[in-house]
Amino acid sequence: MILRDLQAKIQKYLKIFPAVAILGPRQVGKTTLVKALTKGQKRKVLYLDLEKEADVRLLKKDAQEFLSHYADEVVVIDEVQRIPKLFVLLRPLIDEKRKPSRFILTGSASPELMKGASESLAGRIIYTYLFPINISELPANISLRQHWLRGGFPVSLIARNKEVADVWFDSFITAYIERDLSFIFDFQFSAPLMKRMWGMLAHLQSQLLNIEDLGRSLDVSATTVRRYLDYLEGAFIIHRLPPYHVNMKKRLVKTPKIYILDSGLVHRLLNIDSTKELISSPYVGASWEGYVMSQIYYAKSEKLTLYFYRTHDNAECDLVITKGHLVKACVEIKYSRAPSLTKGFYQSITDLKSTNNFVICQTDHPYKNKDGIHFTNLQTFIQDILPSI
Repeated sequence: MILRDLQAKIQKYLKIFPAVAILGPRQVGKTTLVKALTKGQKRKVLYLDLEKEADVRLLKKDAQEFLSHYADEVVVIDEVQRIPKLFVLLRPLIDEKRKPSRFILTGSASPELMKGASESLAGRIIYTYLFPINISELPANISLRQHWLRGGFPVSLIARNKEVADVWFDSFITAYIERDLSFIFDFQFSAPLMKRMWGMLAHLQSQLLNIEDLGRSLDVSATTVRRYLDYLEGAFIIHRLPPYHVNMKKRLVKTPKIYILDSGLVHRLLNIDSTKELISSPYVGASWEGYVMSQIYYAKSEKLTLYFYRTHDNAECDLVITKGHLVKACVEIKYSRAPSLTKGFYQSITDLKSTNNFVICQTDHPYKNKDGIHFTNLQTFIQDILPSI
């Protein structure tokens, strides 16, 4: 088992909160993590898997009455979004006997798309997010390049070869499109439409998202595209990076950039089979930008927010890291060992009045140029720089 960074944090939360939720995409290792967390519990553990109809029936009949008999045990409910009303029912149970670690919930959807999740347990629950394995969690025998190529889903990452990883990804994509998304959200999707959308999103990796153009390409309305994207983001498959626009008087680009979060999924959708193919591919720059963005997204503090910056006058910055309304850093992402910087990046720094500026590239030896801009590799940025921002 690969030790996850989130484990220590959740162990602390279990000593404080009556309910802890672990959210993230399917097949990312949530169940494995829960088993590791409950292994050392002194109390008994009741495990309910809402992918099993027998467990669903137990809770659909009279969940409150059933769960009231397990007030002294740790109750684990897997795939909790299948019964959204549980969030309302757990509230009185917690209030009747308020003590830490009564419930551990896992889910494959964001709280915003789970009806009642955000409001019902306010003050009683903490939400945590388990993403694909990130760069700081890599075992010693897995290189950054392998991680970039295969992504962070555990089965793909540790597969004995790329062929096995590809078979797993094909199954993952098919299951998500044909079954899992409908299962997660109780909404009927068009599988052919969703499959075409996934393919197009891979080709649009790291680009500005034009929903109208995407709708025309798919022969559906912009409303349908937007709804499908909402669900994909709610299932932690994609991320729409918003443009930074706070108190700016410039003519700004106001559409988001689109990223499929897992690089392995991107490469499988693009039929890129090796690092050699990836490096020679026209998608290498977009893939590297998406990979770097996702690693920063996974690793950043919850107090930090990510944006990009672009004006109609060609000022451009790949990532703007903010804390509240304060710009903490500007980051340019380059797949090069000795990248040159554009006037647009320098203009972004001037516009945003940023004094903490970085270029994440392929350098082995981080350095600073004459303008005070730090050139660094991804590992150093994630491990040494990001925690201090």
